[in-house]
Amino acid sequence: MSKVKANDLVRVHYTGKLSDGQIFDSSVNREPLEVQLGEGQLIPGFEKGLLNMAPSEKKTIVIDKKDAYGEKNKELFQKVPKADLPEEIEPKVDMALMATNPDGTERQLRVAEVNEDHIVVDANHPLAGQDLTFELELVEIR
Repeated sequence: MSKVKANDLVRVHYTGKLSDGQIFDSSVNREPLEVQLGEGQLIPGFEKGLLNMAPSEKKTIVIDKKDAYGEKNKELFQKVPKADLPEEIEPKVDMALMATNPDGTERQLRVAEVNEDHIVVDANHPLAGQDLTFELELVEIR
C-alpha cells in the first residue's frame, strides 16, 4: 500500500482544535482538503503529520506553535486613533476588522485593546501563539 511522501497530491479530512478542545476548523461536513505537499500551502506541522500516512488511515497530531503560526509578534500590534476609524464602527475587544494594505490586498486585524482615544489592533494570524491539535483522515493519494 502506498504512503504519503513529499510532493504528493493528497485529499484529507481534518478537524483542527485549540488546546482547550474548541474546534476552529473542520472539513468533515464538506469536501476533503486537496493539497499538493511541498508548495507551502500548509503549516509545516500539518504537512509533516501527513507524511507516511496510508489511504483511510486516521491519526491525531499535536502541532507546536513554532510549526503552526508561530509566536505572537509584538511588532504586529499597532495603535490606531479612534478618529481614524469609520464613524459606524464601535470597536470592542476581539472584534475583527479589515485593513487594506498599500498594495491593495486586505488583511484581517483583531481589536486587542479599546482605550478612550485609540485602539490597539493585532495583525498576527488569529492562531498565532497557540499549539494546535488536528484529527486527520487520509482520503487518498492522487
